[in-house]
Amino acid sequence: MDEHGLFYALDLGGTNFRVIRVQLGGRDRRVVKQQYEEVSIPPHLMVGTSTELFDFIAAELEKFVRTEGEDFHLPDSKQRELGFTFSFPVHQTSISSGTLIKWTKGFCINGTVGEDVVAELSRAMERQGLDMKVAALVNDTVGTLAGGRYADNDVVAAVILGTGTNAAYVEHANVIPKWTGLLPRSGNMVINMEWGNFRSDKLPRSEYDKSLDFESLNPGEQIYEKMISGMYLGEIVRRILLKLAHDASLFGDVVPPKLEQLFILRTPDMSAMHHDTSHDLKHLGAKLKDILGVPDTSLEARYITLHVCDLVAERGARLAAAGIYGILKKLGKDKLLGDFSQQRTVVAIDGGLYEHYKKFSACLEATLTDLLGEEVASSVVVKLANDGSGIGAALLAASHSQYAEAA
Repeated sequence: MDEHGLFYALDLGGTNFRVIRVQLGGRDRRVVKQQYEEVSIPPHLMVGTSTELFDFIAAELEKFVRTEGEDFHLPDSKQRELGFTFSFPVHQTSISSGTLIKWTKGFCINGTVGEDVVAELSRAMERQGLDMKVAALVNDTVGTLAGGRYADNDVVAAVILGTGTNAAYVEHANVIPKWTGLLPRSGNMVINMEWGNFRSDKLPRSEYDKSLDFESLNPGEQIYEKMISGMYLGEIVRRILLKLAHDASLFGDVVPPKLEQLFILRTPDMSAMHHDTSHDLKHLGAKLKDILGVPDTSLEARYITLHVCDLVAERGARLAAAGIYGILKKLGKDKLLGDFSQQRTVVAIDGGLYEHYKKFSACLEATLTDLLGEEVASSVVVKLANDGSGIGAALLAASHSQYAEAA
């Protein structure tokens, strides 16, 4: 808790990345000041080369460093240090190195799988003339858990619900079958679940899920993620609307050509349609016109579209809640203690889907209450940890700083 100084974080996890700087003030003052910038990744870089992607990221980071103001203090002769949040499956070999297992969430870049992503970023920073050391490589869920726990000691798990999805929780090290060697001093270990890759015959997969998976960049993988995360919900809605257009002439005799385009309906647009409260759903109709090129829709077609958004969002939210309930059950937090008391339990959630899609988040929270029961649910807090993974990465960089012993 005594970390202090200036630290940077880079959060790469989806179609955007964030660069963050944090001034830490030690035990009493905690986060004194923070600034961040969000940058969209051009789509061609998501399927280009490793060098192109990391050069683009390093150039943006270098620009951000140049705007460092008077409020941020880096002592003379000290090198800037960075926590690198990298939200893709990695085989982590040390606190500041790890090899990429596979890309997910629409990324498909040749030459990076099996490579150390910290080395890739470090080389790109050198090419930009940026003198910065990666002190910690962090998965976004682990970063959110670290940031959440720094602010609130009752945080036991972190969940990402954004472009993709994942979860991490704090486990007793002595019950981890994979663990070898000495137990950590605290007796606890963070588990990065990579739950997006969960698959089971119990998952209620429809023909739309199966066709989406078959035509995806990673067929057979990330099955749970493809049912609940922001990258895919809009695409599931598009596939259902396309079938209704073909089989039931939902949008008239001609199927709108744009409706045939993969991923043309993004989840933010689905959310905007779903939240339309006008009596004639005029905003939803405008979205259908702007995105799918349907000039005028009947009121019935708009209500059917709204119902499809409702079904897909509700299913995703309920499945996500079931995942959170599974973690709480594993930790024994799903029932009252013997003396009927219940310690406060906090789940930190980060990600644009949870933050901005209000009907999704409301349904998730209501489902979790249903699963836990009113009594237990009253002591379980689900809270938005906005940019928790970035702050967490900066904290982990601080706690593993090359200057930590000298400080």
